Amino acid sequence: MNIVFATSEVAPFAKTGGLADVCGALPIDLRQAGHNVAVIMPAYRQVKACGLPLEPLGVKFDIPISNKIVRGRLLRGALPGSDVPIFFVEQDDYFDRPELYRHKGEDYKDNCERYVFFCRAALEAIRLLHLEVDVIHCHDWQTSLIPAYLHIEYAHTHGYENVASLLTIHNLAYQGIFWHWDMLLTGLDWKYFNLHQMEFYGKLNLLKSGIVFADWLTTVSPTYAKEIQTEAMGCGLDGVLRQRTEQLTGIVNGSDYNVEPRD
Repeated sequence: MNIVFATSEVAPFAKTGGLADVCGALPIDLRQAGHNVAVIMPAYRQVKACGLPLEPLGVKFDIPISNKIVRGRLLRGALPGSDVPIFFVEQDDYFDRPELYRHKGEDYKDNCERYVFFCRAALEAIRLLHLEVDVIHCHDWQTSLIPAYLHIEYAHTHGYENVASLLTIHNLAYQGIFWHWDMLLTGLDWKYFNLHQMEFYGKLNLLKSGIVFADWLTTVSPTYAKEIQTEAMGCGLDGVLRQRTEQLTGIVNGSDYNVEPRD
């Protein structure tokens, strides 16, 4: 199977939590199991400072963001100890910052714009790099627009017709909720801003968008899959998740025994 991971962080390139560990280890395990795997993530300042080799590919692309066009570039590396390629979306205005999502305790005000750009760039990278893809595996709100774009804009585009989307929810509490006018940044029709799809109490909810449009959903354990379908732990999305219960699977996170334990 041909699998592309789209994620906002990967260890050891850039990390804030367990998401990076999963996306640094699981692609290698899948490769060892015989699958063709690639990873796409943003080229943060931390990526360029981590000391691992990066190769400019000379591939540039233009992404529409509301009423402007933003240019990006692609870099290439490899997950350490493997032949799994990792492609980095370089756009310094968005990603060359002190921290990944926030600074001095405050979220970056343009986080919606940053990850709209990344989601569109990840899908364009598939075309520009001539990647064969059966499944694009998305992680958390930062990549949750990818299933929406696949369903709405790429469904009949050559090379994307048979690409399925899988969204893994690592932490439902973080949903990527933004004011309603940020819908303009996505480039998607306002008709999708409704309570059944992308709207959430008058705001744009990126994680909800992914839950609605993804072909399949996974979480970090069977227990968590059940818990987030309850009102007590559903963070306002329990009803949406119950509607997708037949496509929701809980898979226990594994351990990476190549990582040295901390004292």
